[in-house]
Amino acid sequence: MSIRTLHIGLGPIGNGVVKQVAARKGFRIVGAVDIDPAKVGRDLGEVAGLDRRLRVKVMADIAAAIKATKPDVALLCTSSSLARVMPEIEAVLKARVPIVSTTEELSYPAGRNARLAKRIHDLAKRARVAVVGTGVNPGYAMDALPIVLTGICERVDRIRVERIQDASIRRLPFQQKIGAGLTPAQFQAKVDAGTVRHVGLTESVSMIADAMAWKLDKITDVIQPRIAGERVSSQFLTVEKGQVCGIIQDGVGYRKGEPLVTLHMEAYLGSPETYDAVHVEGVPAIHSKVSGGFHGDIATASIAVNSVPKVLAATPGLHTMRSLPIPSWYGGR
Repeated sequence: MSIRTLHIGLGPIGNGVVKQVAARKGFRIVGAVDIDPAKVGRDLGEVAGLDRRLRVKVMADIAAAIKATKPDVALLCTSSSLARVMPEIEAVLKARVPIVSTTEELSYPAGRNARLAKRIHDLAKRARVAVVGTGVNPGYAMDALPIVLTGICERVDRIRVERIQDASIRRLPFQQKIGAGLTPAQFQAKVDAGTVRHVGLTESVSMIADAMAWKLDKITDVIQPRIAGERVSSQFLTVEKGQVCGIIQDGVGYRKGEPLVTLHMEAYLGSPETYDAVHVEGVPAIHSKVSGGFHGDIATASIAVNSVPKVLAATPGLHTMRSLPIPSWYGGR
C-alpha cells in the first residue's frame, strides 16, 4: 500500500521533495499546503514545476488539508526556525499525523530550543506518532555521517568535518542566505541581525558530542565573509571584486579549552573545489573525502523522503538522526 503524503511548504526544497515523491513507487501525494496566495488553488504539479498535473490542489490551511486528505505523513519544509514552525507542527500533531521536517533547528534541538523540543516530544507521544528534523546539513554531512564513521574506532580523540561548496549551483535563497552580493559592512549587519548564517552548526556539534559522550564546556559559532578577488557570477546574481561572495563559518565544541568537535563550512560563488570531508583523530584515524560533495538541495530532499518509512515505524515522540535507524534510499514496495 502506498504511503499517503501531505506536503507543507512549496519553496525550492519543498518542491524538490514533491518531485521525488511523485517520481517514486510506494508514495501517493494526497495534499499540499502553502501560505502564498499565488500558489493556493493551483494544481501541485504546476506549482512544483512538473510537466504533468498531480490532481492535488494547493490549500492554505493545514487542519483543513489533513481533514480532507487523511495523509499518513506530513513533509514540512517551511522555515529554518523552530519557533516559526511551531504552529505548523502543533496543527499537524493535533491531527495525529507523523512529521518529517527540513527545519534545521529541529535536527537536534537543545539549549534555547529545549523547551520547544519538549513540547513537540510530549505532543507527539500524546498523538502516538513520531517527528524528526533532517536534511543534508544538519542531519547528515556534518553530524550523522561522522558519527557513523566512528563506529569502527577503538578510540576517538577529536573530530573535524569540512564542507566546502561552490554556491553558484545552489538555489537563489541559499545564495542570499550566505550573503552573496553584499558589501562587507552589509554582510556584518545581517550577521548581527541573524539573517545571514548557516543554521545548524551548533546543533550538529551537540549531536556529535552527545554521541561520543563528551561533556562540552562551550560551543562557538563564528561567521566571516568570503571576499571576491574578482567578479564571479551565478545564474541568479553577479558579485563584483571586493564584495562578499559567500560565507565561512566554524562551529566548535570545547572541553577544558581544547576543541573536540570542529565543523568548518565554506559556501561561496566560485569555489575551485567542492567536497565533504570527515577527519577522525583516534584509533584508527579516519580521513574520508567525497570529491564533488553532497548536492545540498537534492540531498536534503532525498534524505527527507528516505526518512519517511523510518518515521512511520518509529516509536512516538521527537526523534533525531541519532535515534532513528540509518535511512537508505527507499524505492517503495
